[in-house]
Amino acid sequence: MDDYDLLVVGSANADLVIGVERRPGAGETVLGSDLAVHPGGKGANQAVAAARLGARTALLARVGDDGHGRLLLDSQRAAGVDTVGVLVGGAPTGVALITVDPSGDNSIVVSPGANGRLTPGDVRTAVSLFHASRVVSTQLEIPLETVVEVVRNLAPDSRFVLNPSPPRPLPTEVLAACDPLIVNEHEAKVILGDACVSDAPEDWARLLLAKGPRSVVVTLGAQGSLVASSAGVTRVASVKVDAVDTTGAGDAFTAALAYRLGAGSALAEAAAYASRVGAVAVTRKGAQDSFPTAAEVDALCCAGPGGNPRTPGRGPDEEPGATRRGESL
Repeated sequence: MDDYDLLVVGSANADLVIGVERRPGAGETVLGSDLAVHPGGKGANQAVAAARLGARTALLARVGDDGHGRLLLDSQRAAGVDTVGVLVGGAPTGVALITVDPSGDNSIVVSPGANGRLTPGDVRTAVSLFHASRVVSTQLEIPLETVVEVVRNLAPDSRFVLNPSPPRPLPTEVLAACDPLIVNEHEAKVILGDACVSDAPEDWARLLLAKGPRSVVVTLGAQGSLVASSAGVTRVASVKVDAVDTTGAGDAFTAALAYRLGAGSALAEAAAYASRVGAVAVTRKGAQDSFPTAAEVDALCCAGPGGNPRTPGRGPDEEPGATRRGESL
């Protein structure tokens, strides 16, 4: 039996968050709220999100020997993540500078720090984690050559999930291993490049499949998502909630989808569950602080996506607005 439902290989950052009335333009200064510091990074976020849902989760990452690194390790352990694969030292902990506007949309700039020192050699040293994991998930806030090494060290019966964020062209070897490749509109267009000759998400999914992934998920914010494989393309409706902060919502979606796939769910079913997880997450501020437990997801007042559920914590007679999610989904 696998020791882990999910192994996440990726970044761990301290999120430095400021609320703003509007995001500044070029050369412009705006006043913001007090600075808040939260544990974050796409890899660390996914690991916490999966563990909160009940997945047996491990994280392979690198943090600095500093206060931010200790914050991240404490957060992982508190969520129940196995941190045996978290390496310490080599550079300061990575930092993400995040602005959040009143609609809940965010803009993010990342200083990789120690994330940039997670090497292919670190992956090879941790090969026992790969062979003990049902699903392996990663992102692109770590060096691309490290992601390639992840693919080369997958166990024969494990499943590989990639969210290519921040997006860049991907080697054929990596694309061929993806099951699924999870992208939003911006990421899809970057990866497709000149091949993106359509404005229809269904066409993006088919074009991405032609590049080699075994399956593709395209997230479309308030329009839901779609899943694509050799069996065809299927739309998955969104869940309507009042968005407070979209930071980390895409990471929650990816973690939930990867976990459910490892548990045996079909791709569309896993995406529907992930939509509910993301819906709860955007109703709360922060990244890891916003991630729900399985019980909280089940309590979302909607049997399936596409309904009109209440926001968690809202009275049953109050009408919510529609979620407006940023590119993080």
